[in-house]
This record gives sequence, C-alpha cells and structure tokens, in this order.
Amino acid sequence: MDNIKYQVFISSTYSDLINERRNVLDVLLMADCIPAGMENFVATDDEQFNVIKKVIDLCDYYILILGMRYGSVNEATGISYTEMEYNYAVDKGIPVLVFALDSSVDIESAKMENDDIKKGKLAEFKNRAMQNRLASIWRDTSELMGKVAISIMRAKSEIKRPGWHRGESEGDRILLKENELLKKENEAL
Repeated sequence: MDNIKYQVFISSTYSDLINERRNVLDVLLMADCIPAGMENFVATDDEQFNVIKKVIDLCDYYILILGMRYGSVNEATGISYTEMEYNYAVDKGIPVLVFALDSSVDIESAKMENDDIKKGKLAEFKNRAMQNRLASIWRDTSELMGKVAISIMRAKSEIKRPGWHRGESEGDRILLKENELLKKENEAL
C-alpha cells in the first residue's frame, strides 16, 4: 500500500481566481494530495515572498492557474509575484502543471487586466508557461477541475517525487521489537 502524500503548491492571481483555487484545492484533496498555497495572504513584498519560496521548496508539484490578470508586480523585479513563484519553481526543478484560461472566454471586466503593460507581460508569461508539456487550456471551472484531476494523477505516476511519508507507526515499532528478539535468539543459538 502506497502511503505517500504529495504536496502541491497552487499558484495564481488571487481575487479573480478565488473560486477556481478553492475548487482545485478540493480536487487535490480528493487526489490524496496536500494542497499548499498562500490562501491567507497574497505576496506583496519580499519578506512574504521568502515565506512562499520556503513553502514551494517543500512541494512535490506546482500548479499554475492563469486567468486574464497579471497580478501585483514586484517593484524590484518588474514582474508579478505569480510569475516570480513560477520562475522559482522552475528553477528548483519542481514539476509544473499549467492551466490557462482560454482567451476567447467572456469574463467580467473586473477579472481582466486593464493596464496595457500588464496585458503584454501576461501574454509573454502565458506564452512561456504554455511551452510546458504539462500545460492545458480550460474554459470553465468544471473543465479546470477535470483537467487538474487527470494531470495530477498522471504526474504522480510519471514524475517520481519524494512525497511525504507517515512517521513510524505502531506496527513498525512492533516489527522492530520482534526483529530484535529474533536477532537475540539467533545469536544465542
């Protein structure tokens, strides 16, 4: 029996994709994964980004959900925190699963990028992220959930990662004691 749990970081812009993030989190729980993400705060400074990097370091897989917003931009780097997270995961060799909203989908204006510079940066980021072999396009939340479910199961079987193992169980302790007793009996013989 496989008792390995895989930790998966969920990355996206926040307010425009809050519902999608929640649904992906549910899919990951059903897939026997440990979801991780910055649900309680959004990275808006370097100190918080350092916390995020530590969380990403502990993850086995990284999910990027792209909508139609680029997100908050780090003044020092000129790129969004979401793109910084993605770059960090790629640099660390963490398998990245990318899910981008189909650009032909009509969405409310509050969930769209209005700034022309950010629109251009989003297009470049999306283009680069979609080069990933584990990338796919989604049109609605139910399609996103289905694609995440299939992709995470495929990734777990095709891309071996260390995962998390349950600590020593009572059964393990009993076996160790029995082994020690047998060892002593063997030595006495």
